[in-house]
Amino acid sequence: MKFRKTNTTAVAAAKASISTATAYRIEKDSRLPSQKKVPRQRRRPDPLAEIFDAEIVPLLRAAPGIRPVAIFDEMIRRHPELSIGIRRTIERRIRSWRAIHGEEQEVIFRQVHEPGRMGLSDFTDMAAAGVTIAGQTLDHRLYHFRLAYSGFEHAHVVLGGESFVALAEGLQNALWSLGGAPREHRSDSLSAAFRNLDKDAREDLTRRYDELCGHYGMTPSRNNRSIAHENGSIEGPHGHLKRALNDALLMRGSSDFDDLAAYRRFVDEIVSRVNARNSKRIDIERTELQELPVRRTSDYEEVTVRITSSGGFTLRKVFYTVPSRLIGHRLRVRLFDDRLDIFIGGTQIMTLPRGAPLQPASTTKSSIIGMSSIRCAVSRWRCSTLSIVTSSSLARPTGEPSTCS
Repeated sequence: MKFRKTNTTAVAAAKASISTATAYRIEKDSRLPSQKKVPRQRRRPDPLAEIFDAEIVPLLRAAPGIRPVAIFDEMIRRHPELSIGIRRTIERRIRSWRAIHGEEQEVIFRQVHEPGRMGLSDFTDMAAAGVTIAGQTLDHRLYHFRLAYSGFEHAHVVLGGESFVALAEGLQNALWSLGGAPREHRSDSLSAAFRNLDKDAREDLTRRYDELCGHYGMTPSRNNRSIAHENGSIEGPHGHLKRALNDALLMRGSSDFDDLAAYRRFVDEIVSRVNARNSKRIDIERTELQELPVRRTSDYEEVTVRITSSGGFTLRKVFYTVPSRLIGHRLRVRLFDDRLDIFIGGTQIMTLPRGAPLQPASTTKSSIIGMSSIRCAVSRWRCSTLSIVTSSSLARPTGEPSTCS
């Protein structure tokens, strides 16, 4: 416009480096393009003009949690003449209505995790994975440990339930593989471990958990029962880990493993891949971790049992057989997650695999007059030998304990 004061339109346009047509257009209307913009008008009739306030709004007021797709299906049922293309229109209109008239939503404040502060533990069931050992279904779960800041993970295959023994073994394996301990440790309420315990037993379990955390200088805490989001930094990664394992099993082409050790190596490999992706953050967090003590604390439970005339003992509702020469003796049993170490005095005399009840093996000759079923010290594997009392002979376990395959 400055050039136009002393020059013709064509000369002013040339000096301003614009076209002559643009110069004439600016002379006729000097408003900016943003000032000329008119509100966008509807280009077709509103398909919801007759039904939104009359039918949709009453549904939203009566059932605030109803999904837009449910309202869409209902409107299509009531008004067959409507096109299925109005679904997005309904969703946008409902979203706008709820922003003004809807209920208040839950507010979540994002947490800021500090390096070396929080470690979390939880158990997750693996039944859906369909893992088998030598053709036999492996009923198991994973103990899962994770650092909130760096995402370091450790997983341990657990054959039993959510017991303190499984927690202690898995947690200590995780800390020693990490090379340090966080300042705080959070677990769930161990509902499976607490379910059938009396008050004294629950207090004892709480005391042992506190002592375990104290041994590593960690402040113990538990989230409230049935409030999983309090353990969100481990609950969410459960799904990621299980999906990674499922994908690896599909890539492997088989969910069957030769033995339990092979499956545990498989899980360790998958977890190590996850940690490799977070290696930089893990290295940062390692510098903030507390030093480990000089030794591990015990990750087993010790009980005393008496060998009955049946040639065995019952522990955790499972009957274990031992050589008959031990009948009448009191033995110390160290209960681990996957095995029992048996001592007489200070000498370890045998190790039994920890197990659950099995289906009885097929018998020959006459019917059983002793126990109707044998509960062997094996978890879902059939024993190679079983001690059975029959009418033709009173067979008792002798020699070494039965082995499993």
